[in-house]
Amino acid sequence: MNKLVIRLSLIAIPLIFLSGCVTTTTSAGNVGADRKQVMLISEAEIEQSANASYAEVLAEAKKAGTLNTNKATLQRVQNIADRLIAQVGTFRSDALSWDWQINVITDDTVNAWCMPGGKIVVYTGIIESLKLTDGELAAVMGHEIAHALKEHSRERASQSALQNIGLAAASSVLGLDNTKTQILGVAAQYTIALPFSRKHETEADHVGTELMARAGYDPNEAVNIWKKMSAAGSSSVPEIMSTHPSHESRINDLKVISEKVYPLYEAAKK
Repeated sequence: MNKLVIRLSLIAIPLIFLSGCVTTTTSAGNVGADRKQVMLISEAEIEQSANASYAEVLAEAKKAGTLNTNKATLQRVQNIADRLIAQVGTFRSDALSWDWQINVITDDTVNAWCMPGGKIVVYTGIIESLKLTDGELAAVMGHEIAHALKEHSRERASQSALQNIGLAAASSVLGLDNTKTQILGVAAQYTIALPFSRKHETEADHVGTELMARAGYDPNEAVNIWKKMSAAGSSSVPEIMSTHPSHESRINDLKVISEKVYPLYEAAKK
């Protein structure tokens, strides 16, 4: 099995370099967010898909009578978003001119997200169930905005396309039957796909925490979010098999990042 994975790597590595699609989506900021990324899919393609999906989500919520039903909550979310968006130029200047949209859906879902191009949805479930302060909500939204700034959706789609190319090549070159191909796919998932997703989550934590600090929110509130998540109950899935870092590792990492960007918060308060 190890020999197969090694040979797969030898096949996939040239594909990465031949693609010629290595780029850096953001500036480093204080947290060093200038990692090189492989992008096989165009930004326009991803944004077109995101816009269509966003419109569909809003249409469904409007039909269900759950779109922006509480004006006070909507205004609160929009105010926090405005402060965060004002800081995105630190990482990429073009994001300041994105068509940012912020909406709130009344639903018990404990979630929020930001699609490519700045399309944000916050569910009331995450605000109410965790009793979020403005700073904690800024941490959640900053994290989601960071995913859009770093174009993680585009990168994940590109990685999936590249992985499929590698698996197809391996199956052909190594003469694998269907069973062995499936095993190879599982190996690729746990050695490539899942750790890569955790990298995105950690990266979004870092960028999002810097955004909130620059916007005048105490970055330590990003730590509080995951303490609340942990207290509310955590998944039984081990971190190695999860697309998200464990609560414990996330809290420890955010403590370090919060301390690093705390001077930005102090400067923003002046």
